[in-house]
Amino acid sequence: MTLHVRYFAAAADAAGRDEEQLAIEDGATLNTLKVMLIDRYGELMQRVVESGSFLIDGVVRRDPAESVGSRVDVLPPFAGG
Repeated sequence: MTLHVRYFAAAADAAGRDEEQLAIEDGATLNTLKVMLIDRYGELMQRVVESGSFLIDGVVRRDPAESVGSRVDVLPPFAGG
């Protein structure tokens, strides 16, 4: 399966790109994606995925067992309100 991943702000800095297509197994979870991103991009991405937010097909998801769908937006933590 191909997953469209978009990165914003510090997540884009950590990945060195704004978006990419990733080959990921069918039924992959948010946790699977987090591990993949940390393995791929290292410590800076680890900080982002540990404290940031994920939109799966446009909906905020926090459960690591959630299926990733077809598009995931990776957002760093935001300050302010």
